[in-house]
Amino acid sequence: AKQSAFFYASAFGFQVEQIRDLTTGSRESAQYLLTQGNIRFLLETPLSKTHPAATELAKFGDGIKDIAFNVFDAEAAWKAAVKNGGQSAYEPVTATDAHGTVTTAGIKTYGRAVHTFVSRTGEYALPKIKQGATFMPGFRPIGPFALNEYNKQHPCGLKFVDHAVGNVEEGEMNTWVDWYANVLGFQMFKHFDDNDISTEFSALMSKVMASGNQLIKFPINEPAAGKKKSQILEYLEWHDMTPGVQHLALRTDDEIASVAELRRRGVDFLNIPESYYQGVWARVEAMLKQHGHAGVKEDHARVRDLGILVDADDEGYLLQLFSKPLQDRPTLFFEIICRRGSQSFGKGNFKALFESLELEQERRGNL
Repeated sequence: AKQSAFFYASAFGFQVEQIRDLTTGSRESAQYLLTQGNIRFLLETPLSKTHPAATELAKFGDGIKDIAFNVFDAEAAWKAAVKNGGQSAYEPVTATDAHGTVTTAGIKTYGRAVHTFVSRTGEYALPKIKQGATFMPGFRPIGPFALNEYNKQHPCGLKFVDHAVGNVEEGEMNTWVDWYANVLGFQMFKHFDDNDISTEFSALMSKVMASGNQLIKFPINEPAAGKKKSQILEYLEWHDMTPGVQHLALRTDDEIASVAELRRRGVDFLNIPESYYQGVWARVEAMLKQHGHAGVKEDHARVRDLGILVDADDEGYLLQLFSKPLQDRPTLFFEIICRRGSQSFGKGNFKALFESLELEQERRGNL
């Protein structure tokens, strides 16, 4: 966790804010709280071989275990989810001190992933946390951390998690679509089939589930039949044939500034072929004009030079770019996304994106 904290601070501009470890009385694991905008990462490492994370790290490598929801009443949310058919990951736990209370309770979702419900009172309330208050009992400020000041002076501009994508086995997508609908009350937001997301060699299907207010979005992918191995199957094979979180999409208000800064810091992004830009502008501008929208305001040459993907729909356009895997196993990666009206997921870019991913798979010997 200590080394990962340094990586995410150095490469992606996160602030390393707080810690819970041996110095605070935590004997089983160490946790680091990282923040940027309204994004909060909690990095955890086991301090003993009996900690559950030790087994998971051996099986899966680094990745996302828990996507937590801030709620008014964690225990009530957990009870409702279990009543709706969800399986408990752990029962409500309350941590209290003189400053307030934090209650957490978890339910299992696909594979090894968990959703934790979190409710907070007093100095631990979410508005206080956003202002830098102690995250929960047992944490302390990290103290001097050289990269924090540097990152304030050289921001990457990441604001919040736009969506989180899960990979599941072939034939299981609809199972988890139904699970999110029945257990959490989510609704179908978008869906794509193998006609939308395919190349000569591979294909996948995806359905996007969203919370009622559409602030939380979870695309769920499954592999489809193809001549060769899809990126979804590659993920599963390197993830102990277990479903999991494939990538997080991090929102920015300025794609060019964010991607330029991330590239300067050494973040490795997928390579987009020059041929992509020979056709993208006519397609995107025609779509925007058809629906009465102004054209893409970002400098076209700058977009091309940074390798950014562009897509449009009836609501506007978006810019996006995907990192290569964040560790040696070809599993978790990040997407950097900027929305100019469009609420879609870059359907027009799927072919170019998949071809780029397949080149990387081929290099790894996994296509």
